[in-house]
Amino acid sequence: MSGTTTARAARLVFAGGTVAYLCAVTQRSSLGVAGVAAADRFGASAAALSTLGVLQLVVYAVLQVPVGVLVDRYGPKRVLAAGAVLMIAGQVLVALSATLPVAVAGRMLVGAGDATTFVSVLRLIAAWFVARRVPVMNQWLGNLGQLGQVLSALPFAALLHAAGWTPGFLSAAGLSGVALVVILLLVRNGPERIAAPRPDLRTVLGALRASVGRPGTRLGFWSHFVTQSSGVVFALFWGYPFLVAAAGLDPTVAALLLSVQVLAGFLVGPTLGALTARHPLRRSNLVIGIVTGIGIAWTAVLLWPGVPPLWLLVLLVIALGTGGPASQIGFDYARTFNPATSLGGASGVVNVGGFTASFTMMFLIGVILDAEHSLSGAPLYSLAAFRGAFSVQYLVIGAGLVLLFAARRRTRRVLLETEGVAVGPVWAAIGDSVRRRSARR
Repeated sequence: MSGTTTARAARLVFAGGTVAYLCAVTQRSSLGVAGVAAADRFGASAAALSTLGVLQLVVYAVLQVPVGVLVDRYGPKRVLAAGAVLMIAGQVLVALSATLPVAVAGRMLVGAGDATTFVSVLRLIAAWFVARRVPVMNQWLGNLGQLGQVLSALPFAALLHAAGWTPGFLSAAGLSGVALVVILLLVRNGPERIAAPRPDLRTVLGALRASVGRPGTRLGFWSHFVTQSSGVVFALFWGYPFLVAAAGLDPTVAALLLSVQVLAGFLVGPTLGALTARHPLRRSNLVIGIVTGIGIAWTAVLLWPGVPPLWLLVLLVIALGTGGPASQIGFDYARTFNPATSLGGASGVVNVGGFTASFTMMFLIGVILDAEHSLSGAPLYSLAAFRGAFSVQYLVIGAGLVLLFAARRRTRRVLLETEGVAVGPVWAAIGDSVRRRSARR
């Protein structure tokens, strides 16, 4: 295959994988604008309703490593196609559900299908693009895929409120049908027909164990844990009820704010991808900076006397939007600290991080909202209740930051021992850079 033909094929494969991921994000986030409708349809408590999102994310997180193993053994195309079929089945079940347990089962199928998608497309990018392009392409994948959140926040939300629960979720199922066709037509596992036999299961599992043991993989896990989770919890379930019921925004304005979250990630992602590729030894500093910004934004919102003003809520969703692109740095750790043959499993391990934090916080927020409601008699979705509930993020993400620093120390020690690369404090590196520029002048 010539270079021009390979480049054209790579673009087609990337397009097909991106469509698949965009559709998966749409399915994942379709519940985010359906929280109020779900409360009306099923008449359940906040904790019970949170199981719709929590169990979906639990299934997603639990399946990440098995999916990575399947990708390494059978190739991403088959795994992607199977995931699209699962999401079709899950959304049809949600559409037809009359009780909460049936809807939960449907969302679990959606979570299973969603679990196959991102890791598979990451493997396609690593196979089709040169190493220096991979971080940037990963960011474009994440950004373009997150447009699925816009589809759920605007056209899906409009259809849900105009046509009702069943037509809305059946339309979402149809979107995954489109993704399945695109996968079958455009996606190919690699630029060459692979003549070598597939690795046996024992080999794949051995490579997975080695990946988990690498400090770089664990650093990727904790980077993903602290960056992605707050934005996912907000966009996937609790953001819309907070904006509408607690902050008093019109549902259309709330949906637009969720879209602003996506737009922020879209704008920040390419820059983070370029910085990741240019400064691979400073990736953790990018992660820490983004998490600090998100923490400052949440603190301002939660401590604001009275209802937070619209401009502050806009700043919050912008900060949350930067977390998605920052989470891609975790996958870059998986790529650079693991061989290509075990990249699926390593990426799956990393992807568990953010979603473990997400479903933990999502469930705890529902429990705290119910507790506040029963103790004070205040409305279930009151501003005061949300302030207490959202504060749980400081505990979960704070614990993740402690473990991230520990993993970073181990990773830097390994780099020094194996490659002789010493990574000093970032302020020392900035000072050296300034002195070198002054000397050149």
